[in-house]
Amino acid sequence: MSAAFTGVTDEGWRRDFRWRWAAFATSEAGSALGYSALPIVAVLVLGVSDFRVSLLNVLAGVVSALLALPMGPWIEHRRKLPVMVAADLMRFVVIVSIPVAALLGVLSYWQLCLVAVVQMVARLAFDSAGVAQLRTLVPVEHRAAANGRFETTLWTANSVGGPAGGVLISWLGATVTMAFDAVSFLVSALLLRRLRTREPEPPARSAEHHWARDITAGWRYLLRHRGLAALFWNSIIFGGCITALTPLLTVLMLRDLGFAAWQFGLVGGLSGVAGILGSMLSGRLGGGHRLLLIAGVGRNLWMGLIAFAPASTTGLVMIAASEFLLVFFAGMFNPLFATYRMNATDDAHTSRVVLAWSITNKTVQPVFIAVAGALAAATSVRTSLIVLSVVLLLGIPLLPWRKETR
Repeated sequence: MSAAFTGVTDEGWRRDFRWRWAAFATSEAGSALGYSALPIVAVLVLGVSDFRVSLLNVLAGVVSALLALPMGPWIEHRRKLPVMVAADLMRFVVIVSIPVAALLGVLSYWQLCLVAVVQMVARLAFDSAGVAQLRTLVPVEHRAAANGRFETTLWTANSVGGPAGGVLISWLGATVTMAFDAVSFLVSALLLRRLRTREPEPPARSAEHHWARDITAGWRYLLRHRGLAALFWNSIIFGGCITALTPLLTVLMLRDLGFAAWQFGLVGGLSGVAGILGSMLSGRLGGGHRLLLIAGVGRNLWMGLIAFAPASTTGLVMIAASEFLLVFFAGMFNPLFATYRMNATDDAHTSRVVLAWSITNKTVQPVFIAVAGALAAATSVRTSLIVLSVVLLLGIPLLPWRKETR
């Protein structure tokens, strides 16, 4: 059990975990509601070009990753809960500025860019501090169940919140919907303030520290650990291929195969259900190294079915089954992976390891999307999907086949 629990009752950490989970659920629900609001504001309110809409995502990913680089050491050597509260409040302020500016008639495209970047920086800071805080809050034997609950909540929020957000946008407008998103972060900050378990003292900064070594400490730590390094490379491949799949699947189903929009939506809805079921099963089975490997292999196997789907009911079933199985195993894998990383990383590096992981994915995934899109344009969508499915299979050997924690 973590040293943070000296003198803390079982009911004490469980009570705080309930507040922690409630804060997570609230902010994720708000994010799901407002997920598509920012580009809709850009298109419908400001009338910006397609290029500028795409630039919003590029700025949010790349610029925020660069700005987040020096945050890792800063977060690591501070108490994590205040960082999380501050990140929530920062997101509330920047997001609520959009409906306020729209109401006053002063909203601009560059404000949207600033909001996209600051919001993502705050997200990276929150996640970095949040994993470290959860590690000290939840005893080792309960971490798999805790991460499973968070994963189920995430899939539920995205499955329900996305369609609900679309309804809100159509009824009230994108800027008003963003106000709901902003308020969710304010509520999350207030809920986090109810936690009473005292965090352990943050790790002391070395007297011989150097800014370059501090910034790269997360990458150096995880790459020295055989299991973490394997999962790191595996996650880069999986995350890149899945993000590249999304636009290709849209083109394949709606243009090349001629499926209706409701059929495309049905596949997405089934995927959400799969994520919920996989994460719930993961929590019930209690984790373990063997289950991590089963889920890790399972999530990499199914993309090839999509590439060979015909324009018929059989093809629709093949695509739906592929998406369902892929997301089911991903939903099972994610909390197991989160638990493995949490247990394999010490208190002095947790925030930096999480931030290094997030920054890498934020910068690599757009590359996968661009390369897959270019390949599809030069050949075909099916060819690009076949290549992605092969790359996914090549990620299987990178799983941590040897059981180790250090």
